[in-house]
This record gives sequence, structure tokens and C-alpha cells, in this order.
Amino acid sequence: MCKYLPVVLCRRVRYNAHGRELKSPPHRRHPGELAVVNDTVRTGLDILREESCARLCGMRVGLLANPASVTSDLHHAVPVLASAEVDIACLFGPQHGFQGDTQANMIEWEGYTDAALRIPVHSLYGRRREPSDEMLEECDVVVIDLPDIGARPYTYLWTAVLMMRRCAEAGVAVVVLDRPNPIGGTAIEGPVLDGRYTSFVGLYPLPLRHGLTIGEALGMIHHGEGLGCRLEVIRAAGWRRTAYFEDTGLPWVLPSPNIPTPLTALLYPGMVLLEGTNISEGRGTTRPFEIIGAPWIEPDHFAAELATRRLAGAVFRPLRFTPTWDKHAGKPCGGIQIHVEDRSVFNPVRCGAVVVATAAALHPKRFRWSDPPYEYEYHRRPIDMIAGGPGLRETIDGTGDLAALFEDWKHDEETFGKVREPFLLY
Repeated sequence: MCKYLPVVLCRRVRYNAHGRELKSPPHRRHPGELAVVNDTVRTGLDILREESCARLCGMRVGLLANPASVTSDLHHAVPVLASAEVDIACLFGPQHGFQGDTQANMIEWEGYTDAALRIPVHSLYGRRREPSDEMLEECDVVVIDLPDIGARPYTYLWTAVLMMRRCAEAGVAVVVLDRPNPIGGTAIEGPVLDGRYTSFVGLYPLPLRHGLTIGEALGMIHHGEGLGCRLEVIRAAGWRRTAYFEDTGLPWVLPSPNIPTPLTALLYPGMVLLEGTNISEGRGTTRPFEIIGAPWIEPDHFAAELATRRLAGAVFRPLRFTPTWDKHAGKPCGGIQIHVEDRSVFNPVRCGAVVVATAAALHPKRFRWSDPPYEYEYHRRPIDMIAGGPGLRETIDGTGDLAALFEDWKHDEETFGKVREPFLLY
């Protein structure tokens, strides 16, 4: 039987001198002003805890999670479920491991037995990226609580999709504990994935920045693929689509080792394009995806050239750095740090494309596209997997006319905005 816990509410309450609760006056936002959430947003995990996990009573539960699967007061999903005496049958972990202790792409990890709970922890980033029949035999329901960052190449969404597909086949229910999109839910940017370029960084036609929560994305994909599994999404409470992570009142826990801050998450949808090149995206520094460069880049020239592109909302500061690992490890590099001054007008995907194109134009003999493998794709170019097709690479290698390419992207962005509309939960 389930143990009912006291309801823990996370709303911030203020009182006057007479002990009466103060009500915040309605806030009228000016055009272009960012949303401010006065009360702490409550995640799907918070809502589940408030219900004392009652909907999981009597069920064998598999949990797909990682270290950032925490409540608004930093309690991890495992003790939340265990305290309510939920029957946790097994745990599943995505890329970087259930404990978040593996670093970059294609660093696999093996499953093991949790010493405290004495249950299996299954790896979904190694020999398998989807659960086996034997793993799902242990479960009546799989609870998914993963921190997505709103960018198609981020693999957690696709781990969740593969889990959902297999649960549909095995007759296992799926409960998704939703979380805010840390880079907002209004902006859509970049080309929609070309179906010929599906991979583990894109299994469904989404743009690079899709503006969905993981619950919305899974609901959309569940419908689009006609999976027919028993899917339930527990919505986050108090989140507005215009809100960025800093507006939520939630604590930031690294969703993966190289996303140290909310700014990293904002930059990622564009700077991830550098993973398809021989330019360091800053892995091996304390500011990945914010600091970028290569040994052959002269930082002042590079920053000055980017300044002429007049990219709204960002300033490029020249700098030098030496990565401790990954690309150009131990070699002094020249490059830039990207400072976002106005996130409301900053377009990370276009920024990433311009950064790559500028490096290619300034250093045609040194710049190159990375060769496979990349995220379990062994034949096609990584840049095409990341960008969602060959358009960006062909433009940079050919005419270099990014303005025309960005006009083509507008059609994809507008179309996707209409396609996603029925699946929005907030």
C-alpha cells in the first residue's frame, strides 16, 4: 500500500503585520517584456509528490530519470517515490548515465545494480538505446522524468521516444512528469528535420529549437506516429510559455555535464552545430557552447568579423583558451565568448549558423566538416544529422548566402508553429 505523505506546496507566501497573506497585484506587461513568474513553478514530479504518488499505487514502476530529476526543493525522484512506498522495479538512465557521470557523445555506460534499492539500473546509452522485453517485463508503468532543454539534437527526448515506442508494443503504460522548457515555449527556430536524415539526434520532424516541453513533444510524437500506448502527462503548474528558466523560481541542476547554466541551454540549439565541425564547441572548458574556437582562429579578427553580421542580442568577445579534453585538447585556441545581452531578440540557431559560416569563410584551408561516426550514425556527415539535412552545409560550401537559407527556414518555422498548436499544454 502507498504511504500518504503531507502535501508540500511550493508557493511563496508573504504576510503583513497582522498575519494576513499579501496578494500580489496583477502585473501588466509591456510589449516585448519577459514574463516573470512570482510563485515557484511546480514540476510534474512536484505534482506527483503532492498527490503522494497515489496514481502509482499497486503498480510495478520503472523510472527513466537522471540527476536533474528533482523537485523544486531538490529531492530526487527516487526517494520521492520510495518515501511513498511506490514499488520501484527498476531504473533507466539516458546518455551521460543515471547518475550523470559520463561526459561527451558516444561515451557509453553499462547497467548495474543499485546498492541501496537492490534493483537493476538499465543503460539506454550503450549496447541498447531502447529497453528490451526482459527489462519491461518488470514494469506495469514507466515514469519518465527527464530535463529536456528545448533543442532537437539533445538526446533525452529521443531516449524517451524509444521508451514510449517499446512500452506501446509491450502494453506498458507511460507517465511523463513534465518540466518547463528552459529556453521558453514561444520561439521556434531552424529547419524542420528532413525525414531522410533521421538519427539519434532527431527521430521526428522537429526544428532545431522547437519551443515544446518534453511532455508536449512526446504527446505530439505519440499522436503523429499513432503509437497507441497508454500515455499520461502530468503537467507542470505555474509555467507560462513566455518564461525562461530564470523566471521559474526553480533551482538549476545540470541536465547534462556540459550544460552548466541556463545560458548554456539557450546557446545550445545553435552552438551544437559546431559538433559537426573541427571547431571546439568549448568542451573541456568551464563554459561549453559559450566559448568556442580553434588553434588557427585569430580571436580579434574573428570577433570583429562577427560584429559586422549584426546578430541581434549578442556580443562576441575575443579570447584565448586551452581545452583540457575533447577537440584540440591541450592546444591553445583563439576564439570568442558569446555574451547574450537581450535574449528576447537573440536567435541562437541563426547565430550558430553565422559563426560556422564565418569560420569557414575566414579559414577555408583549415576549416572542415567532421567525419562520422556521430551519435551512432556511421555513414552520413554529423553536420547534416545535427542541422536536420544538408542545406546548411551545402550553403556554406556553395554560395554562402545565409540570408536566402534563413528565408527558407521561415517557412518551416511558421508551418511547425501551426502543426504543434493542438499539442500545447500551456
